[in-house]
Amino acid sequence: MRTTELAWFKSSYSGTQGDNCIEVAITEQAIHVRDSKDVNRPHFGVGRDEWRRFVRYAVRG
Repeated sequence: MRTTELAWFKSSYSGTQGDNCIEVAITEQAIHVRDSKDVNRPHFGVGRDEWRRFVRYAVRG
């Protein structure tokens, strides 16, 4: 899937000043992640199970 075909969004916690944020796009196969400041750089995708593990880890701090 090409980057332009994905529906990218930022977290509701992201600021509006263009600070350090990521954008994600969700598909049936993966969660795609990219740098919101440089959307032309390659993005990466992880499987849904891996994304859930990452989020659980991040929440714990």
